[in-house]
Amino acid sequence: MNQVIDYIMSLTNLYGLVHKDKVLEICNIQNDEKIDLEVIDKIMKEAPEMLAKNFVEINGDYFVSETIMEFDEFETQLMQRKGKPFYIPKKEELLKYKNETYFEVPKEYEDLLSYIANNLTDGDEHFAEILCEDIQGICQFAFSVSTIFDIFNRNEISFKSEKQISELMELVMKLANNTRLWENNGHTPNEIFEKIEKPNLRPLPKERFPGFMNFEEMDTTNKKSGPKKVGRNEPCPCDSGKKYKKCCGK
Repeated sequence: MNQVIDYIMSLTNLYGLVHKDKVLEICNIQNDEKIDLEVIDKIMKEAPEMLAKNFVEINGDYFVSETIMEFDEFETQLMQRKGKPFYIPKKEELLKYKNETYFEVPKEYEDLLSYIANNLTDGDEHFAEILCEDIQGICQFAFSVSTIFDIFNRNEISFKSEKQISELMELVMKLANNTRLWENNGHTPNEIFEKIEKPNLRPLPKERFPGFMNFEEMDTTNKKSGPKKVGRNEPCPCDSGKKYKKCCGK
């Protein structure tokens, strides 16, 4: 039963929400020892508190991320993923998602991390990693260009030119299109585009980028002592006891 619970948590973190029948299907595909629906029904009946401690809630026949329920997005999420195939990684990769902070690190993430470290954080790799984790979270959960620039403004990061902004945003868009999304049943926008031929790619904006300070403002603030740098997976500075991404970083 413990392995089935691991699958429930992993699939919920990967998909945002998952029907109990899909949990049963994937468990039986990936394991020699088969289970029946009674095992999952028993977990739904006897272990809701344990699942809730791992940010998984039960809604009817679905296991659902706490975030979706908290923001009343269950029906919206169901509609967004309608007709889309499921991304089902191999067992070893899939069970990594038991950790709710886990995300797949594609080449596009590494490219962005390298660019930020080399061009925007004076070689501070830890700071660059914090920024990239924030950007990845935005790409996954609430993508907008202005929100991306809010990260840099909040951390008083200045840009040398619009060319540098364009280079950065091209890398961000590549990451966004290769980030696994709940509304795509775990697929990336690029994968959905290839699989069902829909124009889901996020284009690089052609207009002047919104949401950031002008160069004069950035130049005067960049040398000031910056605010505390908090990663999405670090404790929230408000002392709530929650992780930053589940509290003030939402």
